[in-house]
Amino acid sequence: MAEGEEDMPRDAKIVKSLLKSMSIEEYEPRVVHQFLELWYQYVVDVLTDAQLYSEHAGKTTIDCDDIKLATESKVNFSFSQPPPREKQEQDSTAKSMAGQGIPLPPEKDTLISPNYQLAITRKQPAPAVEEMENEEIAKPNPPQEQRTELPQQTPQRVSFAFRPKSQR
Repeated sequence: MAEGEEDMPRDAKIVKSLLKSMSIEEYEPRVVHQFLELWYQYVVDVLTDAQLYSEHAGKTTIDCDDIKLATESKVNFSFSQPPPREKQEQDSTAKSMAGQGIPLPPEKDTLISPNYQLAITRKQPAPAVEEMENEEIAKPNPPQEQRTELPQQTPQRVSFAFRPKSQR
């Protein structure tokens, strides 16, 4: 035995031998203590549940059936087990036959569609200064009807999709 193992409790020696049987040679000393704490807590929980089952059945002592029931209930609620291999294979073949999964809605109905518009006004070229002077001299204040006959500036609406820049 290694030095210091003579003073070690029997349970700690069992944990060390379990680690060694699993080919775990290097570990911190507190790992043994953590396993012991987990082990003791599990045993206390199982025995407490077994005592409750025994009392519920009207027995004064805990028997093997109470321990089995407590252990099974602990395993069912504490540890999750993966589904059987056959079920996993069925699911994987069903998914591969289904294609890409759930069909997505059209892009216009998603949250990534354009969500804002910009109104861009088109500027008309300014008339030559000479032409304006001639018109102002001839008609200093044109009536309102004539002003509305000028072509109106219609805003142009542009939508932008919000997408991140692609990697180059």
